[in-house]
Amino acid sequence: MIQKIKYLTLLLIAVMLTTSCEKWLDLKPEDGIIRQNFWKTKEDVKSAVVGCYSSLFATTQTLFIWGEIRGDMLSPTIKTTTEQMDIINGNILSSNSITSWRVIYKTINYCNTVIDFAPQVLVSDKTFKESDLNSYLAEVHALRGLMYFNLLRSFGEVPLQLKSTSSDANLEQLEKSSQQEVWDQIVLDLTFAEKYAPTTYGIREQDKGRITRYTVNAIQADVYLWMEKYTECIDACNKVIASGQFGLIAGKVPGDNITDSIINSQWFNTVFYEGNSNESIFEFQYDNQVMNPFYSFFISTSRQFMGSPLVMDEIYTVDPLDDTNKDIRGDFSSIRSSDGMIWKFAGTNNTSPGTPRTSTSSYAHWFVYRYSDILLMKAEALAWSGGGAEALALVKVIRSRANALIGTAKSPDPNSSIEVSDYIMEERAREFAFEGKRWYDILRNAKRNNYEHIQYLLDIVTKAAPADRQQSILNKYKDVRSHYLPINLYELQTDKNLVQNPFYQ
Repeated sequence: MIQKIKYLTLLLIAVMLTTSCEKWLDLKPEDGIIRQNFWKTKEDVKSAVVGCYSSLFATTQTLFIWGEIRGDMLSPTIKTTTEQMDIINGNILSSNSITSWRVIYKTINYCNTVIDFAPQVLVSDKTFKESDLNSYLAEVHALRGLMYFNLLRSFGEVPLQLKSTSSDANLEQLEKSSQQEVWDQIVLDLTFAEKYAPTTYGIREQDKGRITRYTVNAIQADVYLWMEKYTECIDACNKVIASGQFGLIAGKVPGDNITDSIINSQWFNTVFYEGNSNESIFEFQYDNQVMNPFYSFFISTSRQFMGSPLVMDEIYTVDPLDDTNKDIRGDFSSIRSSDGMIWKFAGTNNTSPGTPRTSTSSYAHWFVYRYSDILLMKAEALAWSGGGAEALALVKVIRSRANALIGTAKSPDPNSSIEVSDYIMEERAREFAFEGKRWYDILRNAKRNNYEHIQYLLDIVTKAAPADRQQSILNKYKDVRSHYLPINLYELQTDKNLVQNPFYQ
């Protein structure tokens, strides 16, 4: 079922990849360990949890494509694959490998294995404390919840697998669970994780690369926003804010004597090039030992994606009277305007003409949550619960930090939830360009209140669609069932209890 992993056991003996003892993801799991020789010591549990994190590396490319390719901020290149172009053109088939969820369920299976077997180590290793067990379990419960959250937003309904699959004898034929069942399980996972996750590991890289209580709160806020539970979303955001552990990295402040180029460079360097900044809540920790998949995606001569011209023309805009007056998140931060290169993951500096990463230095982190996300999620929840004025004040904080240009400023009616929310969506596009959030933001805003605002999605998608495909894509997206991906053909063939998503039947 799901991914049909054919190995005797999940993992796991850890081996050191570097000489550092402090970086959590220095440990890499290996398959093929007989289960009865594993799950004996607390070190085994640690290795297994490391395996869960290490499996995230294989999900990054999938998370990027699922979160961006159906939005309005990417453009194809001559190297864009046929399957990628099919998605862009609205021709989504179950045979398309982009619809495969196997890498996501692989992480879920790793988490399930820890949940199933780690407790038995309390018996075999008397030095293993129950508090340590619960801390590890909190991490994997949160990761499992995050993975199901990604699946639910992408497919609408998915099988809920809560038991580990460690051999062919354990494979199950599962039906899809209802959306509500999966939402309920995500909330349960995150509730457990919040109770037991530590607030810090005492090392910055681990605090940014492992699940902390504040990571859990960030995921909770996102989940509750999707569930339209705005009070709960605001409460989760407030827990992160009240912690005092995070803040926005300083950007352009009116009256600064520091030149714009220095400000832009410092901000880009701290947040994106170096990573693990004070603004960061959770990042996938790539380094020179474990490269990200983005060199071939964004940088090389065979790059598959570039930023759309709309990104600079409409999302960030330019100052027609002063070309030094820039939104610091735009040119040479999110995108290199001269050629559309996605600079957030490609660049090494913030200075024109810019130096891209090489194939051996492509280790920009994947950003899951930053503090600005907390502020904008809270703003969105406020907009839909009678707090429009407070929501706009939070947007102003984000815009001021970034020196957002007057051309993108609006004055929505604080009493109009839709006007305020639309303005927040525009700011989220500027703040989180290419971070795998754009399609989900569009969908969430469109589907709210039983698709009350579906025109929002239709306007964006058709504007970004190829001219000769606009009407076809528009007709498809009018059917809300098309907003989710089809179940991949391989899964349908190997799990006879699965039923294809309705739009693709």
